[in-house]
Amino acid sequence: MMSFLVSEELSFRIPVELRYEVCDPYAVRMTFHLPGDAPVTWAFGRELLLDGLNSPSGDGDVHISPTEPEGLSDVHIRLQVGADRALFRAGTAPLVAFLDRTDKLVPLGQECTLSDFEGNLEEALGRILAKEQNAG
Repeated sequence: MMSFLVSEELSFRIPVELRYEVCDPYAVRMTFHLPGDAPVTWAFGRELLLDGLNSPSGDGDVHISPTEPEGLSDVHIRLQVGADRALFRAGTAPLVAFLDRTDKLVPLGQECTLSDFEGNLEEALGRILAKEQNAG
């Protein structure tokens, strides 16, 4: 559960699913279940989540930072698409536990031993080209 911070005065708790897949060892996925909307999944770097627990991190559409400058506090997760932004507040303990489980599957720094980016890229391009040829 995370808090969706609508404004300074309004927030509500929403379920958020955290996922990690060994076949994509650099990324974590968060699926936000907002009431009345279809679930929304964001994928971003596992290292960004880890870094954001201790200090402000992220240059693009995902920013993660501790709510307090000292010690392990909650974290703010800001997601942005164009001018639209969503701000969430999450407890650090469940995120640390999740990251610990991912580290047991694929230790940080060992991701490259599992991934064959060139092979995966060639396979994906082959599928795309085959679909285009069959469609055309």
